[in-house]
Amino acid sequence: MIPSPSADAAGGAGGKGWTYTYLGPEGTFTEAALLQVPGAADAERIPATSVTAALEMVRDGRADAAVVPIENSVEGGVSATLDAISAGDPLRIRREILVPITFVLAVRPGLELAGIATVSTHSHAWAQCRDWAEKNIPHAEYLPASSTAAAAVGLQAAEPAYDAAICSPLVAERLGLQVLRSDIGDVADAVTRFVLLSRGGPLPEPTGADKTTLVVPLPEDHPGALMEILDQFSARGVNLSRIESRPTGLFLGDYFFSIDADGHVYDARMADALKGLHRISPNLRFLGSYPRADQRQPEIPKHTSDEAFHAADLWLEDLYKD
Repeated sequence: MIPSPSADAAGGAGGKGWTYTYLGPEGTFTEAALLQVPGAADAERIPATSVTAALEMVRDGRADAAVVPIENSVEGGVSATLDAISAGDPLRIRREILVPITFVLAVRPGLELAGIATVSTHSHAWAQCRDWAEKNIPHAEYLPASSTAAAAVGLQAAEPAYDAAICSPLVAERLGLQVLRSDIGDVADAVTRFVLLSRGGPLPEPTGADKTTLVVPLPEDHPGALMEILDQFSARGVNLSRIESRPTGLFLGDYFFSIDADGHVYDARMADALKGLHRISPNLRFLGSYPRADQRQPEIPKHTSDEAFHAADLWLEDLYKD
């Protein structure tokens, strides 16, 4: 029997009394994502030095919720986030936020393009601008930064360790940096997906356009092990919008799967799939069911609708009465 959702499930929208943390410093794309959360603009916002640091602030109670990047349309899953949410005290994804990504090449005032010997940015940003860099600053050495904003802030040092930063237009403007080139991303319309995580609480109510995120350890490596996991979804008409393998770090060849599935845990097909998964992988971690940011509704085969599951339950109950 699937329970009814709580009427006070807020979906992670806090307010002025909440404290949020995010991958900092100020001016990151992550802060832009956080500002899309209702009430966050008027709430306390604390930048964190890393994804792990942001999540630990939520886990130990210093913050009510955290916003971190989880997926990019060019580079795929953000490994730091996938790994950090797969271990430690469980957290719950309350909502997802999509942010269009636009990059600029910023320098201290007075430097020209030909004078750039080193450039810094986050690894995902570099991957999205690598072709542009190879064509326009081919001799520049890349130095990784913890975030695009951190790279921009580094240019304000008395003696910067690099000449240029790839960052957002907003942070370049805030810091008074000179923008040499705009829109330098290799792929137009690139988007990064962010998630808002908090400790436990009521699940957001199902909307009909929802997503469920899971961490599924591979309990035993044998032929067909992955197929056993995928069958739990396919047999119940649940579409997977993302599946990635990540090493557990325990020993070589030990992996878990990070999965996004279309649907809500209150949907009969999803609930039944999760029960099947739990039988295969008892250490399954449920990270939440929450509304899709794009509001796209999945196509549900008639035989996997809630009505079909309910009819099957009634049919079986009648058999027990004979």
